[in-house]
Amino acid sequence: MRCPYCHHSDDRVVDSRTSREGRAVRRRRECIRCGRRFTTYEYIEERPLQVVKRDGEPEPYDRRKLLRSIQVACAKRPVSPAEIDTIVEDIERALDRHDETEIASHQIGEMVMQRLKSRDHIAYVRFASVYRNFQDPEEFLTELKDLSERSAQTELRRYQRELPLPGTEESPESGGDGEADAAGPAEVSAEGPE
Repeated sequence: MRCPYCHHSDDRVVDSRTSREGRAVRRRRECIRCGRRFTTYEYIEERPLQVVKRDGEPEPYDRRKLLRSIQVACAKRPVSPAEIDTIVEDIERALDRHDETEIASHQIGEMVMQRLKSRDHIAYVRFASVYRNFQDPEEFLTELKDLSERSAQTELRRYQRELPLPGTEESPESGGDGEADAAGPAEVSAEGPE
């Protein structure tokens, strides 16, 4: 392996470990001539995946391009580099399960947005605004309103308590909070509660 600093071709491996869930081997190398260290990755050569762009032109899948687009969306947001790597690896696992040798770029974009939406709303909106190519401020506002409504519904569901079913009575032991007591729900006959 050629040293990226002095371009000498002799080095020694000082550390090896698997990464990306066993799909790659990370090797830490030291140049014999200058003594500086650098990292290389070894991958299994897989079937090349082609990404079909919006204009219909195919191009080889590029992990760095996907990683860079997510990093830009997450800039100055509380999303760690490790979380970004996790998103990329999760998407790559989904792509590995994809039977075709081609995938549309919009499908990858949707995968990214789905994962960003659950992690950080600002990063999601940043990515969506570029990915969906918003031309009108109204499109942007519609997306923000939809996101806000979903967030409000999630919070509402989180704090909503279940109400007792009709025909069940709260027992004094339950503390009147609507929860069933240890004996289980009250039995209701065909004629109604006894």
